[in-house]
Amino acid sequence: MQEYVDTAALISEIKKTASLFIAEFDGISEADKSLRLEEVDRTPQELIAYQLGWMNLLLNWDRDELDGKEVITPSPGYKWNQLGGLYQSFYEQYQEQSLAQLTALFVSTVDRLTQWVNDLSTEELFHPGGRKWAASTPSNWPIWKWVHINTVAPFKSFRSKIRKWKKLYLVKTPR
Repeated sequence: MQEYVDTAALISEIKKTASLFIAEFDGISEADKSLRLEEVDRTPQELIAYQLGWMNLLLNWDRDELDGKEVITPSPGYKWNQLGGLYQSFYEQYQEQSLAQLTALFVSTVDRLTQWVNDLSTEELFHPGGRKWAASTPSNWPIWKWVHINTVAPFKSFRSKIRKWKKLYLVKTPR
């Protein structure tokens, strides 16, 4: 897994990969945002909804812990071995949003998330035990790993998915 020398490096990588990911949606029409192609496991709308879902979970886990609430990971009603259902809840939550609205939500959520990361101390961000929710699994990851695995990593892997979707779409619907 990629590592970061400091908070600024993590934030820089989040912003860079987020920008590259969301730019891939340029040129996709509103009418095609929910088009499922057999060779790609998610629609364009689902790719963005997935990202929004995980970023908001991270932010909500932290807010809830700081508010003294019990944090249930990954989310109330879901266990770690039930992520497919959790992903479906993300898709349903954002299904009525236009592609332009999803893009704007993505950009604003990345901004909120990077501000949150910036506000964490080095100790909180880079050392195990920075938050109880981060230590809620046997891996006992520091917060930065949770952030990386739910932002930078899928921004990169899902970028290749949307590129594949666009390539296949152009083959199936020549202009």
